[in-house]
Amino acid sequence: MSYAPSSVYPIIDGGLFIEREYGHLFEYDKHGEGLVLHPDLATGRNTEYPHRVWVSDSPINDSGWRYALVKKTVAYVVVDEDDTGRAVIEKWQIKGHRVYGK
Repeated sequence: MSYAPSSVYPIIDGGLFIEREYGHLFEYDKHGEGLVLHPDLATGRNTEYPHRVWVSDSPINDSGWRYALVKKTVAYVVVDEDDTGRAVIEKWQIKGHRVYGK
């Protein structure tokens, strides 16, 4: 399970989901760092990744997050960068998606 650190609470524009394959829970929120674009997996066109998926519960370092695009049943997560500087994007099937109230 990976919850957002307490330094980002309350999360107003975000939520949580369970990654379907391994059953891990992740929290996410909208990041405030401006527009982040990476090529889409299918089309190759630039796509905005407006969310931060929290992947670490470390109380010392709150940078344990990845850029992502979270939808109802799938999340596209930027997990790495290849040797040429292009983003490596994984498609996660998700369940139990809950959006936090505004």
